[in-house]
Order: sequence, then structure tokens, then C-alpha cells
Amino acid sequence: MTKLINRRTLLAGSTMVATTVAMPGILRAAEPPTVKVGVIQPVTGALAYDGQQGQIGAEAAIKAINDAGGIKSLGGAKIEMVFGDARSTPEGGTAEVERMAAAEVSAIVGGFASPICLAASQAASRYDLPYLVDVGVADSIITRGLKNTFRFGPGFGIVAQTGLDNLVKINDAAGKPAKTVVIVHEDGLFGAGLAKLLQAELPKRGFEILDTIAHPTPSRDMSNVALQIKAKNPDLVIPSSYYGEMVLLMRTLQQQHIKPKGIYCILNGAASNFRFVKEFPDAAQYLMDCNHWHDPRKPVAEALRKTVEASGKFWTYNIPMNYSSMVILADAIERAGSTDRLKIIEALNSSTFAGHIMPYGPTKFVGGQNQGAAPVNTQVQAGDIKVIYPTDFADAKVVYPYPA
Repeated sequence: MTKLINRRTLLAGSTMVATTVAMPGILRAAEPPTVKVGVIQPVTGALAYDGQQGQIGAEAAIKAINDAGGIKSLGGAKIEMVFGDARSTPEGGTAEVERMAAAEVSAIVGGFASPICLAASQAASRYDLPYLVDVGVADSIITRGLKNTFRFGPGFGIVAQTGLDNLVKINDAAGKPAKTVVIVHEDGLFGAGLAKLLQAELPKRGFEILDTIAHPTPSRDMSNVALQIKAKNPDLVIPSSYYGEMVLLMRTLQQQHIKPKGIYCILNGAASNFRFVKEFPDAAQYLMDCNHWHDPRKPVAEALRKTVEASGKFWTYNIPMNYSSMVILADAIERAGSTDRLKIIEALNSSTFAGHIMPYGPTKFVGGQNQGAAPVNTQVQAGDIKVIYPTDFADAKVVYPYPA
């Protein structure tokens, strides 16, 4: 039997609709307010591992912020993550920005790789979307004059200068055993830019560059690179590569019994990575790196590390970098007291935030670059990653040159 809608039913439905329209505030009050924040990471493709690590840090920060009461100046509004997979390409990052702009996010965090950060922040600038770069080290990211783009960590100019200064200290303290160098780098924006800087600066510091070897990302075979290193027989090898390529290079050097006096990395994707250390301890032993790292003196940093490791994940710098970036953004939104994009940009520009978990000074953005950011030097020792520079932050002494 067909059920008929009578006049009484129709009137009841009309009354319900009218009540809904008349009292929107009551219904909205029942739903917790939210602030939409975009998170872009390359969780598929060649950079998937790094992207997944960055996602862990962002999610941990959002949980901590929301558990602590959310954005209090907005009535306890919770941060709602709108996640986007950059698919390890600049085009993928740009596509996610377009989607997030349409979803009305208030800001974006992440990107990881320099090409992705360049493209995504450029796309975000068309919508006045605040973009907080987590890692991307190419200095061109923050020298374009984009008012929406901020980088939390140091760029490769700062890291390379610090790394080279520390290399001289380490080499001098050991009696200057290293005089010749071979540079190995990935052939993208990050690696090529860093190699160019090293080529200019190493000779000034008394090192002779025997060769500069580029490789693609991804790479499936490092035999040819290893053979070139063996032929040149340098005292030092300085590699700047992403995770997969660095692991492959080090395993190949180990298999071919190529052992220079030291392997000194700058912004390397594997040298300060517990996944590499745990999976290939012999290949990783004594690797030195100048890179991002958390501050082990800070209880929040160590607690986060323990939580991540207890979940079966490896601790990498991507996690604290994204955690801190999200916390800084939340602080800006709190001070702005608004989800308006321009007000958030203004608040980021006036940031003095010092509650992050990196070994940095207070956050101060000048031209989009955080002036408080600084790298540290690490070394793999006996299955652990130790800080060796600066000395007031170090928890181990450097082992150099490598034991025979």
C-alpha cells in the first residue's frame, strides 16, 4: 500500500524547516568550531617515506593542540587537518593547494622537498594562503618576495656554512688528515644548489675538490658512482642526497670496500635517520651529518620521540620539524584571533614563539626566513645518532678519521 503524505505531515515538515532556518545559531552551537589547516606531504612516489614521517609530526601537533583546548581566542576551536598528497612532484603539490584553497583552509604546512615547496607556496600566494615550509632548504623558496611564505628551518646556505665551519674544526682538531674531497649530489634543485655552494666554499677552506658527481632521484644503482669515487680516492666524500639514494650509495661503498677517511654529509636524507641506522648499522657507522635535529634537552621532544618509537615508527627530523611548524602556526592563529588569511600572515610576521622542540632560538621571520633556526652536527655511533656539534649541545665526541 502506498503511503500518502497528508496535509498534517506536510505542515509538520514545513514547521521543522522553518525552525531550522529561524534558529541557525542554536544548531551551530551544538557543533564544535574548527579551523581548517592544510598539510601537504609527498606520501606516495620517490619521497613517500619522508612525507609519511612529516605527516606523523603534523598529526601529533594537531592532537596536542586540540587536547590542550584548541585555539582559545576562537572559543576553543579545534584544528581540522585537510591532508594532501603531493605525490613527490611539484605538480602534485600545486594541485593540492588548489583543492585546499577551494576547501577554505586558513593556512598550509609542509611540502618537504624544495621543488614541491617552491611550486606549492607559489600557488598558495595567489590566494593569500599562509604557507609554512617545514623542510625545503633551497633558498630560492624565500628569496622571491612572496608575502605568504615562511620557512621554519634553516636553508642550505645557513646549513652549508655551518657544516663547513664545523668540518674545518673537526679536521683541524684531528691534525688535518683530509685534504681532498669528492662531492656527490642528487641532480635536482636541492642537490645541485648545494653542490654549487660547496664548490665555491671548500677551496677557501683548504680542501681540493677532485670531482663532483651528480645522480638522479630515484636511482636504482650506485655502482658507477662508487667506481668514480674509488678511482679518485678522496680523503672525504660529501654526499647530498635523499634517503633511498644515500642508503644505496653507502651499501655500495661497503660492498666494494671503499672507505675514505670520513664521510661528511650536509642535509643528507639518511645520515641522521634511525631507519638507516637500524636497518644497515654497518653501512651507517660513523657517518657525520650537518642537519636538522630535535633538542634532546626538551622533555616534550623526548616524550614525542618515545611515543613515535613505541608505535613502531622510526624517529627522523621530519617529525619534530612538522610538529614545531604546526605549533608555530597555531600560535599565530591564536594571536590573530581569526581565521582570516591576511591576519594570520601578519601574526606570523610578528612571531616570537620559543616553545618549539628544536634547538633554536625564538622564532623571528625576516623576509620569510626564521632567523632563530640553526642546524647541528650528528654522527652515527654504535647504532645511535649522537650530537657532536655545537659543543654545548653535544652528547658525544666525534670519531674521526674513521678507524681502519
